[in-house]
Amino acid sequence: MKHLLFSGMAFLLSICGSCIKNDQSPQVITVSSDFSKGKDGWQAGFSEYSGDNVEIYELEEGIAPLPPPLDESESAYRISGMNRSDDLFMYLTKRVQGLKPGVRYHGRFTVYLASDAQSGGVGAGGAPGESVGIGVGLTVEQPQSSPDENNFYHMNVGKIQQCCTDGDDMVVIGDVANGTDEYVYTNIERIGEFSAETDHQGVLWLLVGTDSGYEGKTTLYYSGIEVTLEEL
Repeated sequence: MKHLLFSGMAFLLSICGSCIKNDQSPQVITVSSDFSKGKDGWQAGFSEYSGDNVEIYELEEGIAPLPPPLDESESAYRISGMNRSDDLFMYLTKRVQGLKPGVRYHGRFTVYLASDAQSGGVGAGGAPGESVGIGVGLTVEQPQSSPDENNFYHMNVGKIQQCCTDGDDMVVIGDVANGTDEYVYTNIERIGEFSAETDHQGVLWLLVGTDSGYEGKTTLYYSGIEVTLEEL
């Protein structure tokens, strides 16, 4: 009888243990950055350009007031460059910690920005809007741009390729066409998803960037980025 009682209790404990494990909710972390309040840990960078004559690319980044006709009392993360290489990549990245080590997370991105690239416009090499792809991604390694033996800068992660091609670490979620028939700064929104596995410290890097086939200058104002990371 005593043996049967202990066996029954062990069976019930095993069932309860399974219930507790199955009821555990997956970890969800939301990163919400409002650039009117500063960079919030995001870092900007550029790739696919020559370090020998970097000045001709007119590379600029930093917090700046929104341009007219938008609200100039508000600030955004401004990033700008002249696409002399026919493939200029301009990006923002941020480190996220506190995730579970060695676990795969699904990231849902919402990117808010302002663009003056008219929809259906025409330019050298391609349209100033539709030929500039915007993409999002998650990486274990910190996204960085560094020079090769010819002093030409490349990314250490798999970026998107202009408007239409995903990379190993990013996917294209649209372009920077502003949805109007005018070259005037207009607020636009782009949404996309990407998944990746954390490192042994529970870290992932968020990555948002544009890759240009338009052989001209692109200047964008990111007002905010929101990313929800959910454990898979």
